[in-house]
Amino acid sequence: MSAPAATYTVTDDERQLRLRQAETEVVIAQNRDGYAMLAVRGGVDGRELERYYGFDMALDHAAELLGVSVGEIEVPAEASDMGM
Repeated sequence: MSAPAATYTVTDDERQLRLRQAETEVVIAQNRDGYAMLAVRGGVDGRELERYYGFDMALDHAAELLGVSVGEIEVPAEASDMGM
């Protein structure tokens, strides 16, 4: 199995780390200012599944949803400072 695709995106409202493995997409989102809790969603327009203060906890949850180990996710440098 290959590593999940990881893309960092900034929208008008949020910073998003979009992760895709096969047909599953998970988004870790934080407000654009970068000081709020992280939301883990089932896709860009998916419902919020959980909120976390720490990036490591949000990333662990995302890895679980994708069916991969957290070490398989290559986080883009721009997303490495997400979390509180």
